[in-house]
Amino acid sequence: MTLTLGDFERDALPTLMEFGRIPNISPAYEANWLELGHMDRAAHLLLEWARSRPLPGAEIALHEREGRTPVLTVVVPSTDPAVEGTVVLYGHMDKQPPLGDWSEGLSPFEPVRRSDKVYARGLADDGYSIFSSLLAIEALQRRGGTHGRLVVFIEAGEESGSPDLEAWLDDLALILGDVRLLICLDSGALTYDRLWITNSLRGNTRLDVTVDVLERGQHSGSASGVVPSSFAVLRALLDRIEDSVTGDIKIAELVPAIPASHVAAAAAVAAEFGDVAGDEQPIVAGLRLQGEPGADRLLRRTWGTTLSVVGAAGMPDVSVAGNVLRASTTLALSFRTPPSVPADVAIDVLTKALTTDVPYNAKVTVTGDGATGWVSPDLEPWLATAIEKASRRAFGNPAGFAGEGGTIPFLATLGQRYPGVAFLATGVLGPNSNAHGIDEMLDLPMAVGVTNVVADVVEAYAAAKRSAS
Repeated sequence: MTLTLGDFERDALPTLMEFGRIPNISPAYEANWLELGHMDRAAHLLLEWARSRPLPGAEIALHEREGRTPVLTVVVPSTDPAVEGTVVLYGHMDKQPPLGDWSEGLSPFEPVRRSDKVYARGLADDGYSIFSSLLAIEALQRRGGTHGRLVVFIEAGEESGSPDLEAWLDDLALILGDVRLLICLDSGALTYDRLWITNSLRGNTRLDVTVDVLERGQHSGSASGVVPSSFAVLRALLDRIEDSVTGDIKIAELVPAIPASHVAAAAAVAAEFGDVAGDEQPIVAGLRLQGEPGADRLLRRTWGTTLSVVGAAGMPDVSVAGNVLRASTTLALSFRTPPSVPADVAIDVLTKALTTDVPYNAKVTVTGDGATGWVSPDLEPWLATAIEKASRRAFGNPAGFAGEGGTIPFLATLGQRYPGVAFLATGVLGPNSNAHGIDEMLDLPMAVGVTNVVADVVEAYAAAKRSAS
């Protein structure tokens, strides 16, 4: 038995829409998250929905510790004692901030359905994941399929870089058990016509860099030309890292070789779908994109190191900006790093570049942290077969493989903790899903298709482990 859109609309959508109304912004973007209580409200909503589901023997718990974001776990016992190990199904409940004004008729925290698309913050990234996970298990059990021990793990800090994850993995080690397969439902899709498997994720290093030149701002007529501009010093420091004309990164440690298999996968995607990385961008008229159309842009997005200035301080709004040589400038820098570059390496080399031989001997302060990217291990034969069959059954097309330009810290962390674990990283974030942007959208048929794939893969895992024993 497979899940239908009607099943999803009946069993999941009402609660998912209610979840969409909760502004449970991730702690990195909402310092008062605990006092506001939105995360607690969202967590208990999902908890009560999970408890309402027909899953015999399931152990459902909300784990809370002072100073941490919560974690929701659903442990579903094995239906076949011959199947060893645990399958973990991962997602997160925290959300990005609204970002800006949404399009007419849409709002970040008032879900709107248009045809088979639902618009609200946090539905596709990643509120749907617990609904998809539990409905997949239910569908599998209804059709008489068997499965091993399953743990659905929903954290509440992923959008903040999962700062509490290591501690939770320590505390919940007995609940997680002997992890053999990890299914992550927080990734993307290049199209909505098939299952897309993520074979790599870039890392992310976030640095706040402050340059101080004065104890207090001075009239530009008296200070400029004598005191160097803090912005000019910052600009010179950034020129050490990035070619401002091409966008290429100049630091060799941050530009490793790309594995041949990933180059080939990008070429295969480009051959079938064209310039997907470029075509999906909402660019202004006449803008010239970086890189060459097709595989080159895919690899730039998934293996390239990039610098984005994502915030600034020390600069007044243009409406009140006077002729003042400002005392300091702070820039928030977001570096996307290749999947194979450890976060500590990126932080070290970038900090050194920004603080060594500073122009004019200006004062530079650098703070920040980072998350390491992830490269998928080679698929075990049973998993490769299961993915292909499941995609064809759910979507009528073979599975696709592509890297993602974003970061999911959970994958790298689990890979380090559980060497040899098998991974299936997938998701519903396809064209115009607008994760982190305005008008975030969940494509309902895609969610249903991914749910059915999860059921098939979980069943295939049980079959593979039975035959192995």
